[in-house]
Amino acid sequence: MFSFIRVMVIQSQPARALWFDRKKYVTINFMVQRPRDVQVDIQPDKMILCCKNDEDDVIYNELYFYDKIQIYDSRERVYDRSINMLLRKMTPDVAWPRLQKDPAKPSWITVDFDNWRDWAHEEDEGMAEYDHYMDMLHDMADQRKGQAPDMGDLSDSD
Repeated sequence: MFSFIRVMVIQSQPARALWFDRKKYVTINFMVQRPRDVQVDIQPDKMILCCKNDEDDVIYNELYFYDKIQIYDSRERVYDRSINMLLRKMTPDVAWPRLQKDPAKPSWITVDFDNWRDWAHEEDEGMAEYDHYMDMLHDMADQRKGQAPDMGDLSDSD
């Protein structure tokens, strides 16, 4: 059995993977056309994906994570053109600068810029925007000139 798996791995190719980081989760989307016989092994420090695509090619991805994840709160979902993984970080609110432990990036991993957000500075930016808004309100209140205009002549009873 072990030699059969080794032969499959040798004759395999990796699936292209798009990933993005959030405060509590890391999401990985493996691009596989009509995946079947999908096997996923998620461990605290790594994951293995093995399946076949619509052309009967063997797909194999093995990835050691940048940081540990919670395996019981992580999951995968198989779609017609992809296999999506939602991995819960062991230490939330810590940004992952890369997906894998090794700083050398494999050619099959790409950042999903359509879903990427710099969430690490979100609260700071939101607070700065709030402070700016509050300053504007105070400036408007301080710049009132004279009495409020009399609007009694705008009644509907003409």
